[in-house]
Amino acid sequence: MFFNTLTPKFYVALTGTSSLISGLILIFEWWYFKRYGTSFIEQVSINHLTPILNGNESNNSSLTNNDLSLPSSSSLMNGCNNGNVCNSTMGTSCLSNGIDSIAPVTGTNECKVWKNPCALFRGAEYQRLTQYNGQEPLTFHDMNLSAQEHQTFFSCELDEGKPEYDMMQRAWRERTPSVRIQLAREALEKNSECTPALILLAEEEATTIIEVERILKQALKCAENAYRKSQQLLEQGHNQDIVHKRNTNILIYVKRRLGMCARKLGKLREATKIFRDLVKEFPMISVFNIHENLIEVLLALQNYPDVQGVLAKYDDISLPKSATICYTAALLKARAVAATFSPDVASKRGLTATEMSAVEAIHRAVEFNPHVPKYLLEMKSLILPPEHILKRGDSEAIAYAFFHLPHWRRVEGALNLLHCTWEGTFRMIPYPLEKGHLFHPYPTCTEAADRELLPTFHNVSVFPKKDLPFFILFTAGLCSGTAILALLTHQYPEIAAYIARLFLNWFNVPIQYLTDTIESILPSNLFQQLAKI
Repeated sequence: MFFNTLTPKFYVALTGTSSLISGLILIFEWWYFKRYGTSFIEQVSINHLTPILNGNESNNSSLTNNDLSLPSSSSLMNGCNNGNVCNSTMGTSCLSNGIDSIAPVTGTNECKVWKNPCALFRGAEYQRLTQYNGQEPLTFHDMNLSAQEHQTFFSCELDEGKPEYDMMQRAWRERTPSVRIQLAREALEKNSECTPALILLAEEEATTIIEVERILKQALKCAENAYRKSQQLLEQGHNQDIVHKRNTNILIYVKRRLGMCARKLGKLREATKIFRDLVKEFPMISVFNIHENLIEVLLALQNYPDVQGVLAKYDDISLPKSATICYTAALLKARAVAATFSPDVASKRGLTATEMSAVEAIHRAVEFNPHVPKYLLEMKSLILPPEHILKRGDSEAIAYAFFHLPHWRRVEGALNLLHCTWEGTFRMIPYPLEKGHLFHPYPTCTEAADRELLPTFHNVSVFPKKDLPFFILFTAGLCSGTAILALLTHQYPEIAAYIARLFLNWFNVPIQYLTDTIESILPSNLFQQLAKI
């Protein structure tokens, strides 16, 4: 009776509302998937509904076990030896209102972020893009990581109370470039040999590389004086050792940035000398990855034997890998065969030993970072590299291709060999997230970390390509189906109402049959007997 009283307008309203709601869910799911790479409904189900269904006790015990477990030293060494760049815990940071805060993250595998050894200068290079099209090439997360590093490397505990260093601490934490520059100038007024203030002015105020070089040369004199003084006082105790480490970090940073200025100004031999001296003088300082700067300059000089010598030292199983190491090794091996390589001839006669070695080197490089070939082959547009990179991630691929694409172009046939062979890597690793060939399985955390490092206008490269989640497909089908039903109900209300009633009657038949059967089996006074019990 109830079904028979429903009018066609009710069915139009019902199907239209269902289509609208499912459409809104579809739009939100698509936006969440594009932004975070996963389904919102799936995340809620896993993180909130599953623990409730499984029970709180088992969930708490598993959390306790996971949080208290620490990676063994052997597993950490294996991770370094095989190029795995994930660590068990990492601090996440935010930059708001000029104040840094660090919140430790536990229980998740975060990816370790490294300083880009070839990072550009903010005032002379990054700001030019902003002035040209109004787009910010650096994210707040990226700049905040730089601010934390500057505070760590360019100051120490004994600097507390000194007005110039207090000003520089405030300067590194400020968001606005003009405020940072003003604080650096005030620090120089307090102390004309405040090297961190000169570094900040060179990085952010100077608008040309020539001006950057001039300020950095002034900073170099101050840094060398401070380094010599602290070196003479090393024997006086632990405090002087802390000061000397700070002065060493400042000296290395200034010299490397001067080497990069020389590289950008075309003074390649001067840049090579600076980087060679740094590697010889400070062989244990690996956090700056100065050997990658040296490799890039030697490639610009086309000094391939010296590049091979550097690779022989740093392309070792006991050292962390990088895209620069792996792809430079592939480039040198491709250089020997690329000029005469032909895919048609190779398919007929097979690969020679030299060609096989070059192809294996390319496969090794692609396995380490599968994002690089699309940038080298110009299948994807480049952007300015960030100040920090994630090894094996899209950010590292951008940083590598930005500086090394001319070196691949210079070697005749190298890009053609890469184009013909790089996709063959994926046949050797059909399940890259589960098992690798020469390296650890590809980390699953790279996409989220790259999205924090790369600007929003860049389409982050994802490996392996993710299929659309089930809930997006389900809501898309539901939205489309209800929209079609709403349209048909609006166009043919009588027929639609008749079909709806018929369907509801069919659906009601088995339910009515089931209730009648139960009533015939059970005694009529069952509820009265249960009430007495």
